[in-house]
Amino acid sequence: MSSVAVLTQESFNEHRSGLRPEKGGAAGAAAGEEEEALPTYKDAFPPLPEKAASPEGTQETTNAWTSKIRPLKASVITQVFHVPLEERKYKDLNQFGEGDQAKVCVDIMHKTGAHLELSLAKDQGLSIMVSGKLDAVMKARKEIVSRLQTQASATVGIPKEHHRFVIGKNGEKLQELELKTATKIQIPRPDDPSNQIKISGTKEGLEKAKHEILLISAEQDKRAVERVNIDKVYHPFITGAYNKLVGEMMQETGARVNVPPPSVNKTEIVITGEKEQVALAVTMIKKVYEEKKKNATTIAVEVKKSQHKYVIGPKGNTLQEILEKTGVSVEIPPSDSSSETVILRGEPDRLGQALTEVYAKANSYTVSSVSAPSWLHRFIIGKKGQNLAKITQQMPKVHIEFTEGEDKITLEGPTKDVQMVQGQIEVIVTDLVNRMDFTEISVDPKFHRHLIGKGGVNINRIKELHKVSVRIPPDNEKSTVIRIEGDPQGVQEAKKELLELTSRMENERTKDMIIEQRFHRAIIGQKGEKIKEVRDKFPEVIINFPDPAQKSDIVQLRGPRNEVEKCSKFMQKIVAEMTENSFSLSVPIFKQFHRNIIGKGGSNIKKIREETSTKIDLPAENSNSEMIVITGKKANCELARTRILAIQKELANISEMEVSIPSKLHNSLIGSKGRFVRSIMEECGGVHIHFPTEGSGIDKVTIRGPAEEVEKAKQQLLALAEEKQTKSHTAELRAKPEYHKFLIGKGGSNIRKVRDSTGARIIFPTAEDQDQELITVVGTEEAVRDAQKELEELIKSLDNVVEENMIVDPKHHRYFVARRGQVLRDLADEYGGVMVSFPRTGTQSESVTLKGAKDCVEAAKKRMLEIVDDLDAQVTVECVITQKFHRSIMGPKGSRIQQITRDHNVQIKFPEREDLQTAAAAAAAAAAAAPPAEEPIQVNGEANEDVKEPVDPNAPRKCDVIVISGRKERCEAAVEALKALVPVTIEVEVPFELHRYIIGQKGSGIRKMMDEFEVNIQVPAPEQQSDKISISGLANHLDRAKEGLLDRVKELQADQEDRALRSYKLTITVDPKYHPKIIGRKGAIITTIRTEHDVNIQFPDKTDENQDQITITGYEHKAIAARDAIQAIVGELEEMISEDITLDSRVHARIIGARGKGIRKIMDEFKVDLRFPQSGSADPNLVTVTGRPELVDEAIDHLLNLEEEYLGDVVENESKMPYQRPHGGSASAMDEQRGPSKGFVVREAPWTTGNEKAPDMSSSEDFPSFGAPVAAKASPWGPKRF
Repeated sequence: MSSVAVLTQESFNEHRSGLRPEKGGAAGAAAGEEEEALPTYKDAFPPLPEKAASPEGTQETTNAWTSKIRPLKASVITQVFHVPLEERKYKDLNQFGEGDQAKVCVDIMHKTGAHLELSLAKDQGLSIMVSGKLDAVMKARKEIVSRLQTQASATVGIPKEHHRFVIGKNGEKLQELELKTATKIQIPRPDDPSNQIKISGTKEGLEKAKHEILLISAEQDKRAVERVNIDKVYHPFITGAYNKLVGEMMQETGARVNVPPPSVNKTEIVITGEKEQVALAVTMIKKVYEEKKKNATTIAVEVKKSQHKYVIGPKGNTLQEILEKTGVSVEIPPSDSSSETVILRGEPDRLGQALTEVYAKANSYTVSSVSAPSWLHRFIIGKKGQNLAKITQQMPKVHIEFTEGEDKITLEGPTKDVQMVQGQIEVIVTDLVNRMDFTEISVDPKFHRHLIGKGGVNINRIKELHKVSVRIPPDNEKSTVIRIEGDPQGVQEAKKELLELTSRMENERTKDMIIEQRFHRAIIGQKGEKIKEVRDKFPEVIINFPDPAQKSDIVQLRGPRNEVEKCSKFMQKIVAEMTENSFSLSVPIFKQFHRNIIGKGGSNIKKIREETSTKIDLPAENSNSEMIVITGKKANCELARTRILAIQKELANISEMEVSIPSKLHNSLIGSKGRFVRSIMEECGGVHIHFPTEGSGIDKVTIRGPAEEVEKAKQQLLALAEEKQTKSHTAELRAKPEYHKFLIGKGGSNIRKVRDSTGARIIFPTAEDQDQELITVVGTEEAVRDAQKELEELIKSLDNVVEENMIVDPKHHRYFVARRGQVLRDLADEYGGVMVSFPRTGTQSESVTLKGAKDCVEAAKKRMLEIVDDLDAQVTVECVITQKFHRSIMGPKGSRIQQITRDHNVQIKFPEREDLQTAAAAAAAAAAAAPPAEEPIQVNGEANEDVKEPVDPNAPRKCDVIVISGRKERCEAAVEALKALVPVTIEVEVPFELHRYIIGQKGSGIRKMMDEFEVNIQVPAPEQQSDKISISGLANHLDRAKEGLLDRVKELQADQEDRALRSYKLTITVDPKYHPKIIGRKGAIITTIRTEHDVNIQFPDKTDENQDQITITGYEHKAIAARDAIQAIVGELEEMISEDITLDSRVHARIIGARGKGIRKIMDEFKVDLRFPQSGSADPNLVTVTGRPELVDEAIDHLLNLEEEYLGDVVENESKMPYQRPHGGSASAMDEQRGPSKGFVVREAPWTTGNEKAPDMSSSEDFPSFGAPVAAKASPWGPKRF
């Protein structure tokens, strides 16, 4: 048995003081006493109990330390299962360890994750050792029983209602049971009348499963459920008022009684619990029912339908109150029923009292109305509801309802209060009617937003100036009526001002100018200086530039018509100058000369800029670029370039040299992305090498730079060119020039085949070459050899030509040779270069010669006979189409007319264009019905007697007649095809304000439609203000184009309407002190409102005049919903109060908690706001609590309780402070005060009785710090036990 020493506060202080010696002569005596008072080493440090030897020789600890240690369970367990021989499914003893049994075991291991080991017992039974986690072992056991052991089956019968308890929630109980007993349990379906549960498994498992199922059933047999049918009208007597009676019944019997609520039309009352409890509860319920059925009577009374809600009361409390007072049940007909009959049921002597209560409740409230024009409603309500608040504060039970659009106010509440409120409101209405007036003016909706002004500045000024209210209808109403309400004189003045503003705006116009966005910044100027000059020049014009992010080119001008036109012309002039001055060119200048071109203090570059009126940009110093960019007028830019190059030439020994290198080698010398030429330039001190434009055929390459470097670059360039030439093999062939075209083939097809098959490049002589027969083949040696072989074979076949003659009537010769022999060229291209020779003009020969390859000549001859046959059957047809459509019919580069010529094999000739003067003369001649023929008119050599016939006014003009030649049926088809190409023009009505959107940015929208529908769309000039858009094109394209245009209009109108709907603005007035609360922490509350209602909510800036106005923008219904949400928050905030309480500042930190966790919990729990004082405040103990009155009181009580609790801890800690060692430098101060310390001294320590040395408390080895590594060391404290 060990003793326990108690260390008191006094002894603790004594030890801490280091056992200070007494002063003077008493020191020696005191030292002796102190020595005796010192504790012994064993008292101060009692030893741990030694281990006792057990009889078996093992040592077991019997102290408190080891008794508390709980053994850890292993996560892997091992179980052995035994399958008797008679129950084994696989009994072949010769196949142990192999066959089906082994496969099953492997499958079980894979499926469950457990490890199986099989062995045979002496009785040939099968022992299976299963290792693994518990759930894996249990699953493996179930698999072993079902797959390695023969199965038996049995049934057990329990009541059907107990089956669900065997299954358990979500089948969990059944699964647990199957796993526990290693059986398969089948429970009949709910619609199966059988109560037999089938179990299959081993015999042992069957018995266990049966036992468990019967236990569950026996447990449920103790419980019972009873259903009692009681007429619904008697349920209130069973539940009692406020459910008191049924509650007492459940408490007394212990059973649970479930009475359906009044809203559920059920008569069944369900009682659950132990059998005896249920029986007792059923008896009590039936007793109440029988008693009330016997004694209760009913009376029916008529109560107005509107008064039923007063009889019912809030949440049915009035009915419960009447039941509690009188014991009578009041039955109210359903709200959807038209009946006004109320039935009272109860004891006869109580019915009178209950009837009095019902009538009192019904008549306690009344509904009345006051006539008041709807436009006066908001004046009656007052700003922020102030007028109405005065009335409702006096009569809080009266509900006042204003219905928009109705000229009445509905009052509802206690009769006396309603009468008083009605009198007050009637007085207010009479006063307002006498001193208020209204008027309405009609203004076009397009001016409404201008009347309102940006942010409502215009309309708010008129409202404040004239003390009136102005209602401008929203855009979606499409209304022109503006209503003004207020003081009669103010109404008239406001009306006059609004009409003046409208008149001024009607004279305004808006014009959109297309100015490329790249010029916008230059027009605006730095800090808007340049656009300010334009605005000062045209002060009445408003100039709006688009947002840079929109990438729009439309600049809008708005103002008086004449001023807008002048401003437009002035800005067009500015843009024209900018366009002219935007020419740019780059000059390569060696980097080392850039600073010389800039000059001292920028003098050189500044001088060039000023004298040439150009903008010169040099690359940054850290840039590798040598290009100087010059921008301005073209002539000025070239002058500036010359001057800059002159400076470079003066400063250095710059020379320029031209080297002749065959142009065919230029690409290979330049290399991929200029790699080869760039390496030469860098190697040769940065010389500049300029190759001519590709395809120009120029061989001269220009090299510019220092003289030595230029020469070096020249040598390298020539060496590289020579190297390229040596690696490339070249061969030359000769062929007659007339064969070249056949060799090339139509569209280069023949020569492309040779090039693709061999890889060689074949170069034919150009028209400028002297040797027209020379053909060059370039490529690898093998490629050139193959290409040369193929070409030689082709040339050889061409040399084997034949010459044949055919007869063609001379009248058809002209057709073949017309248009510079186009037909003959086509024949030559199509039939292998066949040469067709016609006799010279003037000879009467019919013989035509064809020369070429035999097959080609035959095919060409056959084709020419077909042409002659067509010419013999040829007719000429005139097609009259107005000249202005001819260009459209021809199509781009005559493509359409060429297509008709090819499709119908006809010739089409268009007339010469007639100039305007000739057309006017022809028109005048046509207008004269019968011109006088007094003076005959001579026409080029006609005799005087040949008089020109009068002009037929109905005859077509020559310039309108198109002549078609060919076979008759083909000509007719061609006429139809031509007429189908005559463009038709239709007009489509499109609102003028949509034109700019249809045109699109830089005309992209209208171009897209014209390309898509293949029509021409003409939008009228903005000055015309016309709604007509013209569409011209082929008739079969017009319908699609019109439909596409109208679809685009619908789309734009839909966007416009949606934009108008979304731009509805609503301004509400909210005291600025509530703004932070509405915004919420990090904007959480206002973000929720914005997201939920899809609106934009704008709070006033600090500089705004109206600090109490919040603007909501969005769809009207959503803006109203957002307003209601904000007003609901404001309503709650206005109901809140603030109270100051005094809390000791020492407990503030404890109440606030770590990172404010404590204070947030209090604020969330009591729904209040807490404000603690800041450091340095006048009263550090003052805490402000804000919230609803009842919640503020609860929060204050809670805070005061916390203060009391925490203050006790604070006082206790402060009392300990003198005994605790202070932090930092104060510790040394205390040590100095109390003198040197002896430490903690004990008697009979090990180091005093033996040779052991006393431990050094300053040593880190003897007294190591926590976590510091320490070397193992023998210690007098005994061997370590850990």
